[in-house]
Amino acid sequence: MTTKKLKIKNNDQSELFPCIANGEDRSRFEQFKADSNFLEEPLSTELKNNLKHFSTDGVQLLKFHGSYQQDNRENRQKGTEKDWQMMLRLRSPGGFVPGSLFIALDKLSDQLGNKTLRATTRQAFQMHGIRKENLKEVINTIIKSMGSTLAACGDINRNVMAPAAPLQTGGYPAARKLANEIADLLSPISAEKTYLELWADGNLTYKIKPSNRVREARKEQFSIGLYSGNKEEPLYGQTYLPRKFKCAVTVPGDNSVDILTHDIGLVAFPDINGEILGCNVYVGGGMGRMHNSETTFARTADPLGYVKIKDILIIVQSILALQRDYGNRKLRKNARMKYLLHTKGIEWFRETLTSKYFKRKLEPLIPEPKAKLKDYLGWGKQGRNIWFLGIPLLSGRLSGKTKLKIRQIVEKYKLDLRLTPNQDILLCNIGSFQRNSITKELKEGGIDIKIEEHSLGRHALACPALPLCGLAITEAERLLPTIISRIEKQLKEIGIEQSILLRMTGCPNGCARPYMAELALVGSGADQYQLWLGGSPDLKRLAKPYLQKVNINQLEETLEPLLLSWKETHSDISFGDHIYSLDDKIINKLLQSTSTAP
Repeated sequence: MTTKKLKIKNNDQSELFPCIANGEDRSRFEQFKADSNFLEEPLSTELKNNLKHFSTDGVQLLKFHGSYQQDNRENRQKGTEKDWQMMLRLRSPGGFVPGSLFIALDKLSDQLGNKTLRATTRQAFQMHGIRKENLKEVINTIIKSMGSTLAACGDINRNVMAPAAPLQTGGYPAARKLANEIADLLSPISAEKTYLELWADGNLTYKIKPSNRVREARKEQFSIGLYSGNKEEPLYGQTYLPRKFKCAVTVPGDNSVDILTHDIGLVAFPDINGEILGCNVYVGGGMGRMHNSETTFARTADPLGYVKIKDILIIVQSILALQRDYGNRKLRKNARMKYLLHTKGIEWFRETLTSKYFKRKLEPLIPEPKAKLKDYLGWGKQGRNIWFLGIPLLSGRLSGKTKLKIRQIVEKYKLDLRLTPNQDILLCNIGSFQRNSITKELKEGGIDIKIEEHSLGRHALACPALPLCGLAITEAERLLPTIISRIEKQLKEIGIEQSILLRMTGCPNGCARPYMAELALVGSGADQYQLWLGGSPDLKRLAKPYLQKVNINQLEETLEPLLLSWKETHSDISFGDHIYSLDDKIINKLLQSTSTAP
């Protein structure tokens, strides 16, 4: 099937397109994006001044370039300027970080950051503590080291996720390749030029170099439906998307990427040679919400249908274009695609998609095997005489002696890294003859590569929260080790040997995907947390909020009735499945004596 192309006579064809983004009735923020000259101003001007921080408008543009402005709350003093610093996030589809880039990041974090790196839940490294005057040097060095921070944040497609393990069988190589292709396909064209002009002195040799398949798919961006009305940024347009957009690719049976939490989730089915035949497509997932706002909520994605591989890149662009045109640009808190699905429904979404954007057939979903949260910790076979090693990092934080030792090993053995959605790192391309030496060196450096199967820390996640995140209400990352120890001690005393999928955030925005956990603590006040229960170990079911404010000092008292009920009635199933099997009235009764239910 050929798609009808538009004849572009000028740069602005907005009258052809009903999207709010192309009309006059824009919100201030939408107009601001339109006036930024493809994410250039006022950022370009503000990079040249001597202020220690960016303006509010500059900060909004900065996100598209991969950075958030923060201040260290613990250094705030009345009458003095805030301790301004930048957090910088990288673009690394599927979590791949070449060894040379990691070495550069390690040096930058020591010299111009706060001496730490952090693996995020979207498989990318973050740096913290960068001063405004050093930001260009840091990003410039990253670019020259073959990295990028473009579109790691902002109203645009974010880092594309895929299973991190460098396995060479079962469709894994093809899934990783598809994640890379989607990342290149959805990269903004004109914004990339702005990005390189600002941070690489206009050196366009560092532009993304997409594959032939991606270049062909990009031509479709000038087709009726996909075309935004702007020749310079054909898919996104001058105002880009209403809010952030997230994609993930995996293979059947592997749910390491939390597939239902994305705007687009693709489960790729391979043939016997590992080539992708097609994908089950899920749409409309998302974790972010706000306390005391019933119009914001976490949501799992809906099944859309099965699409053959030849049309996958087209449907990905089509879904993004639909969200571009119909997403809520009036109210940012309801701008994610999940709210469009919630309001209009999957049938409307499917009909609109196939009639206006993706004028091809959607087939019924193919049955999938039961999925599992795979973490790939420990030694794994990468290929013939080649291995990878998964090293656990609690909350993804890499610092001190651990960071130094990892850097020394990567440099010495010429290794690459992959970051997992569980915030761990995989050292890749290790020869069989190198295994013993690397194991010995890690042990000498105090790094234990062994982790117990039923340890809470194995799959626990936490967001950075205090002191740097401006949205944080209370602690998460810094408190998580203590929480793990306390709950593990309680489980042991009760006589429970199973683990619990635990996640913790300092606010309701959901950066550690807490709403999919069996047990989640979501910051709701100083030392207080909402208690969410009932997610599944395979990440296929949303948890529910049962308590609005649990004082963290009363956590064991709060959990004890639930844990005893689990042991006494369903000790053979997971904690989340046990909670799910109970009536809400029973759960609330178990919690009644410890706190106040919502």
